[in-house]
Amino acid sequence: MANSFDNLTLLTFINLCLHFQFILTVGFDHPHQPQQSVTLRITPENELRIRPGCGIFKIALFADLHFGENAWTDWGPRQDVNSVIVMSTVLDDETPDFVVYLGDVITANNIAIANASFYWDQAISPTRARGIPWASVFGNHDDAPFQWPLEWFSAPGIPQLHCASSNISYAGEKECDFRGTRRVELMKKEIDFNMLSLSKTGPKDLWPSISNYVLQVSSSKDPQVAVLYMYFLDSGGGSYPEVISSAQAEWFQRRSQEINPNSRVPEIVFWHIPSKAYKKVAPKFRVHRPCVGSINKESVAAQEAETGLMKILVKRSSVKAVFVGHNHGLDWCCPYRKLWLCCARHTGYGGYGNWARGARILEITEQPFSIKSWIRMEDGSVHSEVILTS
Repeated sequence: MANSFDNLTLLTFINLCLHFQFILTVGFDHPHQPQQSVTLRITPENELRIRPGCGIFKIALFADLHFGENAWTDWGPRQDVNSVIVMSTVLDDETPDFVVYLGDVITANNIAIANASFYWDQAISPTRARGIPWASVFGNHDDAPFQWPLEWFSAPGIPQLHCASSNISYAGEKECDFRGTRRVELMKKEIDFNMLSLSKTGPKDLWPSISNYVLQVSSSKDPQVAVLYMYFLDSGGGSYPEVISSAQAEWFQRRSQEINPNSRVPEIVFWHIPSKAYKKVAPKFRVHRPCVGSINKESVAAQEAETGLMKILVKRSSVKAVFVGHNHGLDWCCPYRKLWLCCARHTGYGGYGNWARGARILEITEQPFSIKSWIRMEDGSVHSEVILTS
């Protein structure tokens, strides 16, 4: 890691890097998609549908981007630029219909500005620039309070702070803040300023657990006919414990019964921190059948408690797979009862680990219904293909 800058050089460097990111990802037209600017949402015009003709719907999962990490050094902003390159490469290679930001979009414990939405905005910019809709869930770093770097305490003491301006997207947000930006604030900024965002703040009776909602993928022939339901859940961390609560489990059970009472329509689920069930299925040493993947370099770091959600999921025949991030050194899918538990690939250059970056891709086929998944790497290679409906 590079040496820290003095305050004036630091401020100049961060602003130049972040302006470069904004120009790189938003300022140039994409050859196949209309350019999207940061626009105040007026009406929710977006809907998710199977592509006519080919009968497929493709999703890219971007996990653990960690924008804003080590923001006071030259290393941190450079990793944000590298993460933009990874996402841009995957999006251009795969041309997905939808993107899921699978938590730890930012490293808030490294961010001292009052509005961490500034970094969140940079993270979603490659997807927005290509006109692709997306949705996000929260991870354990997204609203964590600022942690003072130990090197700041060397002589002559704590330096005077000059926080980077975040006026590219949201004017007037210049103050320093060590409390972190609350989940609800991050989500509301994403939704209000991006018409392509399908994220939701979720039921208020589940707050401060925010990212709890469901989206429908509709038939290519009839928008009223559901082909797939996608559930998004907030697995905690940061401002409160790393757990999916019993209230969230009850919400899932009630909501799924309302919209899919006969379990006729397939369902998939996204959250950030693995449940304890992931520990039960984790491969020993290398990844081997029936699991499919390429790296198994660490133990599963699971939620603090299991409050009943997994019992509900395994009893629903319509639930086909769960997708999580959090562990950067895992990218496998393993069967658990009658569903699959899958880890995404570490996408961002922020965060721990030097494993090659990439993204998990999901391909949903309408007739006959199937879910296929593989890993697309930054270098363009593809591996670990698996059918999740077999």
